[in-house]
Amino acid sequence: MAVNLSKGGNVSLTREDPGLASVIVGLGWKVGSGPGDLDLDASALVLGGDGRVLSDAHFVFFNNRATPENSVRHTGDNKTGQGEGDDEQIAVDFTLLPASAESVVFLVSIHQEDGAAPKTFGRVRDAYVRVVHQATGMEMCRYELTEDAYDETAVVFGQLYRRDGEWKFRAIGQGYSSGLSGIAQDYGVNV
Repeated sequence: MAVNLSKGGNVSLTREDPGLASVIVGLGWKVGSGPGDLDLDASALVLGGDGRVLSDAHFVFFNNRATPENSVRHTGDNKTGQGEGDDEQIAVDFTLLPASAESVVFLVSIHQEDGAAPKTFGRVRDAYVRVVHQATGMEMCRYELTEDAYDETAVVFGQLYRRDGEWKFRAIGQGYSSGLSGIAQDYGVNV
């Protein structure tokens, strides 16, 4: 049975399944009415113990779909958010992650058009992140975001992290008004 997390909550993924090799992180949302279309994009950053990205190649998004060792893979860009279920998914293979990788952060940003007014999460509803056991398809945990990021252009949804030999997931829900580039810079990506 899946664990429902609240903001700041965490759960061990490997305590019940010490042999867990890989997960799918599904991110979903619905777009409410308003002017123009919204294109939301899921991304992931593979971080070392210092909280910084291992390298620019460890920033996975629509233009860089996998890390060099293929441990984190973006499965495709959904430009409309239409349909049921996950809008975008990112696969994480724990067995392929570099030994120096301590966490993987998952975020969603809204594509911004040059010169246009910023598009914000004020039009986004029913946003969530969930972790699914890749081999069984069983949902392990889920975090449903609230309206906290109403004026933000990007949100860190959650984080897989290694602690005392276990892989855990933490619900974050932290908004950024500086968009994808602001989050990337905060984690050490050269943009």
